Amino acid sequence: MTTRKRSKNVVDARTKALLCARQAINYKAQDLVLLDVAEISSFADYFIICSGRSSRQVQGLADHLEESLKEMGIRPLGIEGRREGHWILMDYGDVIIHIFYEPTRHVYELESLWSEAKPVDLTREGIADWAPNGHLA
Repeated sequence: MTTRKRSKNVVDARTKALLCARQAINYKAQDLVLLDVAEISSFADYFIICSGRSSRQVQGLADHLEESLKEMGIRPLGIEGRREGHWILMDYGDVIIHIFYEPTRHVYELESLWSEAKPVDLTREGIADWAPNGHLA
């Protein structure tokens, strides 16, 4: 019987989501929201939704996230939308990151579509200060 070696860098979904959120905030992601979708989704435990002010910033944010997470041993299963830079979806298995160009984010309104999800208070997690509307300033 063959046993798999477990990677030293295996992290649980919540830790991975918080790491991703911290990296996005460090790279100036706008209006970041972390949603716990575990109870209402069969394909992910957490969504991160954030914005950039230009398609170039959106692409740069995706590049930064991919590289910094890779250094931690966390690799994406897939990345979509990088070329256009209007909506980049980064699939990390139990954590899905949505990076929007700001006007595109308003068109799709993912927060409304996933309104039953529980927002994670990033201030309580020691990551960032929250604005009164519940989104990161």
